[in-house]
Amino acid sequence: MSRLKSAFSKSFAVDILLRQFCRQICTTETTFTRNSFDSSSEAIKLEANSSYRRMKSLHETSITDTITLNDKVKIPCFGLGVYDIDVKLTRKAVLCALETGYRQIDTAARYKNERSVGEAIRESGLKRQEVFVVTKVYHEDHGYNETRIAFEKSLKLLGVDFVDLYLIHFPVPGKVVETWKAMGELKEKGFIRSIGVSNFNIHHLEALKMHSEITPSVNQIEVHPFLQESSLVDYCKDRGIVIQAYSPLTRGQKLDNHVLRSLAYQYNRTPAQILLRWSLQKGFVCIPKSFQSERIKENSKVFDFYIEEPHMEILDSLEEGYRTGRDKILWPWNG
Repeated sequence: MSRLKSAFSKSFAVDILLRQFCRQICTTETTFTRNSFDSSSEAIKLEANSSYRRMKSLHETSITDTITLNDKVKIPCFGLGVYDIDVKLTRKAVLCALETGYRQIDTAARYKNERSVGEAIRESGLKRQEVFVVTKVYHEDHGYNETRIAFEKSLKLLGVDFVDLYLIHFPVPGKVVETWKAMGELKEKGFIRSIGVSNFNIHHLEALKMHSEITPSVNQIEVHPFLQESSLVDYCKDRGIVIQAYSPLTRGQKLDNHVLRSLAYQYNRTPAQILLRWSLQKGFVCIPKSFQSERIKENSKVFDFYIEEPHMEILDSLEEGYRTGRDKILWPWNG
């Protein structure tokens, strides 16, 4: 009964916020319509534009912005994810992303497209140091020697001399500590600039801490307004672990949400752009996946607007523990 009451209260609160929000939209539209033939309308528009410029100057961001990790390595705040994209499409997608201004590409041994990522980087004409490359060791390759062999294979497929960020893809129990040790040694030798984890929950991070003094620089997890992982995010933040958000667009499953669409209308953006902007303003590294050139370009257009705090709170109210990934049955890998 208490759970039902709590859910009702939350729904009621969101409804109030939405009503206020919609009233704001209607009021704004009415004001401009009423003044459309009035001599003061240009002054009103000028004041609005001036306010926008002031807001933008306070919250100026760029696709080339970086976040400094706990090991002093700088990671671009925005990148392209290539999860399960066909090898030919991967090459085209990465090329399009790099031409658009992306400077981070997230791949993995499991995705089987590392070779295409490397080919696209070389074809782009950019220097190796200009592109932040992320890849991951799959759980089938966990173990000290196995990880070293898997990394060497990834390096060869990518056709690079080093990887910027190497992650443990899943915290499958068994040989995580040995895997982490191998990654640390590869980092010391200069083959990896930074090491981190993916899909780790708090108890996984605590277990790793018991066996190593090296704190992961990144934890790559699914996170968006519908799955905010607040406890895990707070834990990582307190320990200097940057959150890298995969599936920030909910794999398209929530883009028709009425709250999201209302906010998109208010900001003259797409629902996808609202989700990406929310992620950036939360301080996450954002890696949306796409192989369509128009979507890759559209996703990058999130650095010229800022979601106001009341609207961020509305997005925060969408939390429902909604996990989109195929691995949701395995989460949290209780081992």
